[in-house]
Amino acid sequence: ASVEEIDRLNILNARMLAMTRAVEGLRLPCDHALIDGNKLPKLNIPATALIKGDARVAAISAASVLAKVQRDRDMVAMEERFPGYGFAKHKGYGTKMHLEALEALGPCEIHRRSYSPVKRLLTKG
Repeated sequence: ASVEEIDRLNILNARMLAMTRAVEGLRLPCDHALIDGNKLPKLNIPATALIKGDARVAAISAASVLAKVQRDRDMVAMEERFPGYGFAKHKGYGTKMHLEALEALGPCEIHRRSYSPVKRLLTKG
């Protein structure tokens, strides 16, 4: 889901949309989806929500690791596009370093406007 979709829909609904897109975009069809959490996205196949699914099902755990690795790579690439924010180090998490860079540089196009530190900066002044 895009930054704009997250801001418009909220993080949960954007996550549901992203999961729907992921399942619909599979090259090989699947019979059943296992979802880590307590809510199911709208899917065209049967699905099961599993609270703490990443600790209970090896496939969910593996998918979680792959997603984190890809996100980390994406954040390293964002450091090249938006130098000075420290994305390669903090990977977009709200660390002290990230918040200090946000304060010094202001939000860039990949910052969610609905994220409270960004929202506060945008309404300042």
